[in-house]
Amino acid sequence: MATKTPAVELDVAGRTVRVSSPDRVVFPDRGLTKLQVVEYFVAVSEGITGALLHRPTTLERWPKGFFDGAVMSTRADSHGDAFYQKRLPQGAPDWVETATIAFPSGRTADEVCPTEPAVVAWAANLGTLTFHPWPVRRDDVEAVDQLRIDLDPQPGTAFAEAVAVAPYLRELLTELGLTGYPKTSGGRGLHVFVPLTPGWSFTQARRATIAIGRELERRLPEKVTTKWWKEERGEKIFVDYNQMARDRTIASAYSIRANKRATVSTPLEWDEVDQVHPDDFDVTTVPARLTEKGDLYAALRADRDPSLDCDLRPALDLADRDEAEHGLGDLPYPPEYPKMPGEPKRVQPSRDRDRPKT
Repeated sequence: MATKTPAVELDVAGRTVRVSSPDRVVFPDRGLTKLQVVEYFVAVSEGITGALLHRPTTLERWPKGFFDGAVMSTRADSHGDAFYQKRLPQGAPDWVETATIAFPSGRTADEVCPTEPAVVAWAANLGTLTFHPWPVRRDDVEAVDQLRIDLDPQPGTAFAEAVAVAPYLRELLTELGLTGYPKTSGGRGLHVFVPLTPGWSFTQARRATIAIGRELERRLPEKVTTKWWKEERGEKIFVDYNQMARDRTIASAYSIRANKRATVSTPLEWDEVDQVHPDDFDVTTVPARLTEKGDLYAALRADRDPSLDCDLRPALDLADRDEAEHGLGDLPYPPEYPKMPGEPKRVQPSRDRDRPKT
């Protein structure tokens, strides 16, 4: 019988964090162990703590590690190898703080709300690879302070196509008085976050994202789509506006993604967006990059300089013009949401009996 490797204790900014089964292989293709994953998060603590600071955070846990055939549990099938932890895990240390959030259903939960690097290391010991923070702060969980734009490549497109859209998005954001900060998704996509003056509602932030997506679609009709139904998107970049809906979150900067390469969602400078590939950034390379460049997402921290905040009103004015001049109102919400005011029929076009035949 094999001898179990003893736990390792790490000093993380003055806290002792216990790492059990430190030699368990988490990424077989890279030979990366659980201890190395936790050590990665400690090495990038400046960036990952800033990305999560004072934000309710869902934990994407892979307790068995990532391997060929591994699947995520879903609402329909809870027997997957990984799952989303939306409530404080049992046995959490007393220094792991929480924030109470409300789901679209109206139910509430106390979610982990990181306040220090040790919380990230503790969560990593539980198998957390990806952290999904809400775009709000714990002092007001209804007030959105980040706009998050997800350029999501559809089948037939890849990171290169998202990159081709990025300068047009940057130009549009500038026109609207918004400062965007790009990062790799860690997969095929590109994320652009905007720091906002606090106080906007989820509905307003989502509506502004729809307006931005529609304007991009007008400027790049062959490259961009805001169509919610996959059958209508084609080989384009989808602006996933529903990532700004309540309880829909995006992987944080410096999170590890569950794939063979153990890639990392990595902040970028605008002038390098078309010079890099997501595979350039992984558990082994990002710590040195953070040391060299500093935290390129510092402007998104909850404790940032308020002078960096942007006003969402011009983007909402664009949404108002879309509605007044083009009759463009709301778009469908995700299927688990209750019917929302002003939302169009939530029916897949190919199954809509009332849809005009073309």
